[in-house]
Amino acid sequence: MPELPEVETVRRGLQPAMEGSKIIKAEARRADLRFPFQKDFTARLEGQTVTGLGRRAKYLMADLASGDVLLMHLGMSGSFRVLKEDDTQTPGQFHHPRSEDRAHDHVVFHMSSGAAIIFNDPRRFGYMKVIARKALEDEPLLKGLGPEPLGNAFDAAMLARSCANKKTSLKAALLDQRVVAGLGNIYVCEALFRAHLSPRRLAATLATKKNEPTDHAKRLVTAIHAVLNQAIKAGGSSLRDHRQTSGELGYFQHSFQVYDREGEKCQSGGCSGIVKRFTQNGRSTFWCPKCQK
Repeated sequence: MPELPEVETVRRGLQPAMEGSKIIKAEARRADLRFPFQKDFTARLEGQTVTGLGRRAKYLMADLASGDVLLMHLGMSGSFRVLKEDDTQTPGQFHHPRSEDRAHDHVVFHMSSGAAIIFNDPRRFGYMKVIARKALEDEPLLKGLGPEPLGNAFDAAMLARSCANKKTSLKAALLDQRVVAGLGNIYVCEALFRAHLSPRRLAATLATKKNEPTDHAKRLVTAIHAVLNQAIKAGGSSLRDHRQTSGELGYFQHSFQVYDREGEKCQSGGCSGIVKRFTQNGRSTFWCPKCQK
């Protein structure tokens, strides 16, 4: 499933085509994706200008002039592409041609700018929903989400308070969207490696008895910021289905230091360890047992 950097990359790709443009026509080419479309889904979109395009955790959020918000989730295999009559963009270094099979083009937004924004989702785990902005706080899909890891409020003190007295592993805590929003398996593995912290470490060790941040918490927040910013700059990670809106692949997977590197020598300077993999909470965890404590 796309994580925060992939969703942020898609947001930045869609922003020039959507913001300030009116949705002339909205097509829902089937009755549902992961969930059924609302009966008035297209009616609430058509004729509305997109005043802003934001992101919350792994959700894209398009503000409409009507006061509604279009909430969009990519699911497992969802992707957007932007088609323009004068589109002459040159493919990037890691570009792969898109499939010519358009059977999975399920939603199309025809914009006043002349662009067509197409949502393609072979597995149909993505979803879209129109919500009144005043009702966002009560929206079940968003309620309970933790802080944004790249937001100003997210720091070592906040992470320590969230993990204080937790009996779960550090990796499990970081994957809990109530603790921090938008992190997934790849970037948690990478951040823990950079912070030299074991994924098996108790989450509670990020806080002192007075719930103040330990040095572990400070190192981890710094690592989370670094790995997310680097991944966004690289266009995210393309392992299976992620594509940028131009069709280009993200290339942060070429910078993985531990994820999917089982059996390779540890990349931490001066460490002679070997990257190991084990299953943790149903997911593969990659780590160096020698330098991650």
